[in-house]
Order: sequence, then C-alpha cells, then structure tokens
Amino acid sequence: MDIILFIFKRTLWLIPTFIGITMISFAVMHLAPGEPMALQANFNPKMTPEARERLRKQYGLDMPLHIQYARWLKGLITLDLGRSFAPDRRPVWDKIRERFPVTLLINALSMGLILIISIPLGAAAAVRQNSLFDHITTVIVYIGYAAPAFWIALLAMLLFGIKWHILPISGLHSLLGYESMTAWEKAIDWTRHLVLPVSISAVGGIAGISRFMKGSMLEVTGQDYILTARAKGLPEHTVIYKHALRNALLPIITILGLSVPGIIGGSVIFESLFAIPGIGQLMWTSVMARDYPVLMGNLVIVAVLTLLGNLLADIGYALADPRIRTGDFKGD
Repeated sequence: MDIILFIFKRTLWLIPTFIGITMISFAVMHLAPGEPMALQANFNPKMTPEARERLRKQYGLDMPLHIQYARWLKGLITLDLGRSFAPDRRPVWDKIRERFPVTLLINALSMGLILIISIPLGAAAAVRQNSLFDHITTVIVYIGYAAPAFWIALLAMLLFGIKWHILPISGLHSLLGYESMTAWEKAIDWTRHLVLPVSISAVGGIAGISRFMKGSMLEVTGQDYILTARAKGLPEHTVIYKHALRNALLPIITILGLSVPGIIGGSVIFESLFAIPGIGQLMWTSVMARDYPVLMGNLVIVAVLTLLGNLLADIGYALADPRIRTGDFKGD
C-alpha cells in the first residue's frame, strides 16, 4: 500500500508542475519579438494596418495574454491543441501525430544504444581502474561529452557521406527507386539512413552515463558487503556482475529518467541537420515561423516526457529503497 500511496502523491504533484511549465513557456514564447503574421505582412506591399489587425484577431492575438493561455489550456483539457498558424491551418495534433513516430523510433534506438554501450563500458572502466583501458576510455568519453553534437554530426556527414560515400546524410530513405524496392531492401535503406542520426544522438548519452556508471561502480565495490562476498570466496565475476552491478544501477535510474527530455530536445539539432521529418524539425520550423500552437503542442510532448521520466525515476527508487516511499531516513 505504501508504494501505491507514494505513486498517487507523486502523480498529483505532476498536475500543478505541468501547469507551471506550460504557463511559463506560453508567456516567454509570446514575449519574444516577432509575430506569426510577420511573414505574411512584411513581404506583402498590399498589406494594410487593417488587414494586419484582422490577422491578429483571426489568430486570437488581440486578446490579453492570460485570456489566450486560458483558451489554450481549455482546449488542451479536451485534447484540442488548436490549429497551426501556417497557411494550411491544419490541426496541431495532426502535424505532431505524423512526425512523432519518427522521433520516437530514433530516440528509442538511441536510448537502446546508450544502454548497451554505456553500462558495460562504465562497469569495465571501474573494474579496470587506472589501467590502460580506463585511461583510453576516459579520454574518448570526455571528448564525446565535451564536443558539440552538431560539430560531431557535421564531421560524420563530411567523412562517411561526402568523402567515403558509405552512408547517406539526409532523409529517412532514398528518394529514387524507393517504391520499387522489396521489403528487405527498404529495411536496409532505412537502416543506412538511420545509422548516423542514431549514433550522433547517442554520443552525449553514452559519454555521460558511462562516467556516472563508473563512479557508481567504484562506490559500490568499496562497500562492506562486497568485501564480505570476496572474503567468502565467491568468483570475481559473480561479485561484480551479480552483487555490485545490480546496486550500482540504482543511481542510473534517475539519470536515465532525466535524460529522456534531453534526447528529445537534441532531436532539434540532428533532425534539422539530417533533414529528418520529426518532432525536432517541426519545433525548429515552428520557432522560425512563430507558430505558437504547434510550438506549444511540441512543448507539451517534451513536458509530459520530462514529468513521466521523473515519475518513473521516483518509482524506481521507491521500489529499490522502501525508506523513500515512507520518508523514513532516521537511520542515516
């Protein structure tokens, strides 16, 4: 019952937190210079002040900011994100729905790559502390952590796409001859197009989580129960991978939960660079066009993922440590 009550309380806190996030985002967005009708009005010599005002009224921008936010929030409650300010005036949800699977696929593959590489890499570096392997991986990881993602992406595009002609550097699939391909050929074509975006989006996560994993493993391997397990004569691989690794993974739960929105935010960079029609590219074009409804719809997705990531991290910790869900830390 403690865990159910804990989850219920945490879930209730998500509501005011979400409202606060959207309120601040809505205010900051509208305080930024420029208006949605600027692209239509500034390059149209026949645009009169009266016509500009009609556009503002059509978009609902003539109302006070708090009224605009209340109308947007009312629509959100009914799962209506409004219509885009773009000339097509399409529903925001339709634009997000057709692009979200692409971003979800890339980020799921990226997260899987991060877990597959970073956890064993961090654990191995901790077990072989101060060895040549540890020094080499430390240098490589720090370079990957410090180097900007867009710079690494440009270098990869230049090397693998332009110089060596190994991998494509734009889109999700080939434009010529794609429809005539077999299912197997289409799968290979998609794989070749996704190699660079997925790899680039995972670089920062691999670097960061592997370092956290190494620090967590070093802390755990110094605990008394690990020394006791070794004193009992247990094999080293059993001590490391059954006892130490399991407990060292607990702090990584929080890091993974917090890294989900960061990966989605990073989609803006690599989806724009690789011309991938996903949520990140949609956010970028919405910012440039001051398309407030589409931008707010994307921010809702990011906010929900952030809050869900935090909630899952809290639940993971509560399951691992009963003191967290009961609030009892008197023994510490």
